[in-house]
Amino acid sequence: MDAIQKEVRDIFTRTKALLSGHFVLRSGLHSAFYFQCAQVCQHMPEVERLAQLLIAKLAGLKFQTVLAPAMGGLVIGQEVARQTRSRFVYVEKADNVLVLRRGFKFAAGEPVLVAEDVVTKGGRVLECLEIIRRAGAVPVGVAMLVDRSAGVAKFDVPVFSLLEMSFPTYPADQLPEWLAKLPVEKPGS
Repeated sequence: MDAIQKEVRDIFTRTKALLSGHFVLRSGLHSAFYFQCAQVCQHMPEVERLAQLLIAKLAGLKFQTVLAPAMGGLVIGQEVARQTRSRFVYVEKADNVLVLRRGFKFAAGEPVLVAEDVVTKGGRVLECLEIIRRAGAVPVGVAMLVDRSAGVAKFDVPVFSLLEMSFPTYPADQLPEWLAKLPVEKPGS
């Protein structure tokens, strides 16, 4: 683990954003670990630092707008946009799919960065990339705090993450005995 990943993990641990127990993830899979980014996002000095570290990884990437999926990507997406003096917009759920609402629009060819907190399988990121393309804009990259897939989630644009960690996940009918004995929590994303 390099110095940046160690610093990021320390921030997540100190703010109690990295939890251990028995959790049901948004994907429906079970895990003994959970990233609750809402915990770190209530501490603005930490959010500011995480955004600084993430922006440093984006060196040379050109974008005009940062797009984040609600809820998880909102705080880090807005802070990345603030620090880079970019426009910030977000997508939200309507009828269980992400949509661009509230009058947000993209110009043809507008370069857009997707910002997310934690990616496990990448479903919300894929939805964001499709929304950008359907609107005639150009997705130029994905920036995330935590790549929980440790690089397994693939996208057709450059990907930048501060922390890559892969914790085992299990379908509900294939839980290890030690995990099945723990009370189940679904903290929300």
